[in-house]
Amino acid sequence: MHSELKPSYLAELEAARRAEGAGDFQTAFTHLERAHILSQKYALAHAATHLRMLRLGWRTRDVREVLGQLTRTIAALIFSRIWVPVGNTGRANVSAFAPMPVPEDLAEILGKTRGQ
Repeated sequence: MHSELKPSYLAELEAARRAEGAGDFQTAFTHLERAHILSQKYALAHAATHLRMLRLGWRTRDVREVLGQLTRTIAALIFSRIWVPVGNTGRANVSAFAPMPVPEDLAEILGKTRGQ
């Protein structure tokens, strides 16, 4: 993962961990979605984010999320370097193929790492 991207990615994962620990699962998922957007082009980080979503889906007893994350984790390992739908949040409630708007703050971070 690009050195300018990694601190932001890790901060989102840490924020998700704190929110989950506090029982705020929606906020935890929101931070994992943001981590997903940052990690999409990096197979291991991308898959790790999906695994975190899978674990949170399991914890919240969301069968759809668990099943969706199982397939997305495998796809992340295979396709991250080839093609990803930019801005996609990675959740099971959205199409795995749909590009989505990137939040402005994340777009700025990603813009600094393009072509490097």
